[in-house]
Amino acid sequence: MTTVLICKDVFRIIPQFKLGIIHYHDIVVDRSPQMLRGRLAFFAENLKFELETSTPAQDRNIKEWRQVIKTLGSDPSKYRHSAEALLRRVKKGQSIPNVNSAVDITNFFSLQYRIPFGIYDHHALSGPIIVRIGTDKDSYEALNGRIYNFKNKLLANDEQGPFGSPFVDSVRTKVTGITTESLQIIYLCPSTNFTDADAMLTAIANMFTQIHGGEAKIQLLHKQ
Repeated sequence: MTTVLICKDVFRIIPQFKLGIIHYHDIVVDRSPQMLRGRLAFFAENLKFELETSTPAQDRNIKEWRQVIKTLGSDPSKYRHSAEALLRRVKKGQSIPNVNSAVDITNFFSLQYRIPFGIYDHHALSGPIIVRIGTDKDSYEALNGRIYNFKNKLLANDEQGPFGSPFVDSVRTKVTGITTESLQIIYLCPSTNFTDADAMLTAIANMFTQIHGGEAKIQLLHKQ
């Protein structure tokens, strides 16, 4: 299984920081099945109704991750994590783009649990992965077509450099229809207890493999 480490500086600032890691083998990524597209559309419609009397920033998990971003030194109103960005799209009545089955279900999980997720083509990664706090020298071409800088922001880094974050992921490691092995990073709320985290990761892995086949290996990373 891929080695993923959390930098000590992250634990120094956020002692309860936790990550879920799921490594998928022998998967088949394709256009999302109608069941998943329908479920995501139905879920988004219900969320839109719920958000008519509230804002995404009022959600407990969204609020906790905004505090993480602030604690690390960035403005959470300027740099919104991916779960909040998805919820804001839903509140505005904007559809969630269909990309492929792996990306679409990962967006579904992010909306369901209100936390950031990332999913990456494992064959585009090299060496151990370190989750750390970025500097002004850390950047990459993001999936939204922009060059994203990671000063005072959390990022995932392999031997080639930064490739993922709770905000937006890189073009270099995107999952496509030829992906057969992938790595999913789940940015858990620091307050999540170990029992709930294990149950969540198991449920995510089970649903993902029901759609994509293959096998999943789960890790929960935290301060020892």
